[in-house]
Amino acid sequence: MTPMPVAPALPPARPFGAVCSAMVTPFSVDGKLDVDAAQSLAQRLVSEGHDGILVSGTTGESPTTSDTEKERLLAAVLEAVGDRARVLAGVGTNDTEHTVELARAAERVGAHGLLVVTPYYSKPPQEALRRHFVAAADATGLPVMLYDIPGRSGVPIETETLVRLAEHPRIVAVKDAKGDLYATSWVQARTDLAYYCGEDALNLAFLTSGAAGLVSVVSHVAGPEYAAMVRAVDSGDLATAVALHRRLLLAVRAVMTRTQGVIAVKAALELTGALSTRTTRPPLIDATEEEVAALRADLDSAGLLEARTRAASAAPGGTA
Repeated sequence: MTPMPVAPALPPARPFGAVCSAMVTPFSVDGKLDVDAAQSLAQRLVSEGHDGILVSGTTGESPTTSDTEKERLLAAVLEAVGDRARVLAGVGTNDTEHTVELARAAERVGAHGLLVVTPYYSKPPQEALRRHFVAAADATGLPVMLYDIPGRSGVPIETETLVRLAEHPRIVAVKDAKGDLYATSWVQARTDLAYYCGEDALNLAFLTSGAAGLVSVVSHVAGPEYAAMVRAVDSGDLATAVALHRRLLLAVRAVMTRTQGVIAVKAALELTGALSTRTTRPPLIDATEEEVAALRADLDSAGLLEARTRAASAAPGGTA
């Protein structure tokens, strides 16, 4: 008997786009918020394949920016990208009341959605986590992406907790940095939550297991390549997707393995001319010259340095 043809899988629902940048927050040399640089960077990211921008996530150094700075940054990015990308606001803290306040402020400014991270350090039990996330989701009319990152928060959002949270009409997605594809698949099988990979080394693995997209740090320097990977997976062209994954291993190593990711990616953006400074705020420190040299070598070997430098030079406000 001739087997029935199998229709290609449709792309999963993508409430926040497919390629979302966990955007850094640019600072001037003296550590002040650089709104103009943030707008230029957001425009560049959208032009290079991002259809989602996350503002004030932890890669955006949210623990060391004030609430006022967060509002200014969000307003500036919304103005810069217009309707070309979904803009999420990172509002999660380890204080439920403060998280609710940030969520309401983000809605007033015009955010398209919210990212709420697991409360860090406190290690709440699962029922406490559920109540925290529900409080954030109840605070506004915006769709919510949960951020599951036990390596930083100290506690995972367990499968049964995620299944219960999926019943909330505004909790629609998960940024997963837990790295447990088995657990993720169980949640995907039992809910309609859209999964976004939050660990760049696993982007391809998540996409091929049904993830909606990725929230990426490495995409600051590999946006077009990750967009091409998503298109390849959507079309069933696994060979192309794997080739892109292997090419980008050097970029993942460059940005995510030698020092803290924010430090490295800001240095990478300075290298390509997309930022004029790699300034971070304490307790982070700026990349050393040795780290920058290693970063340059890997990005060059991956074929990304020249391409992104050329793009930054051509963009409005480019510094290369």
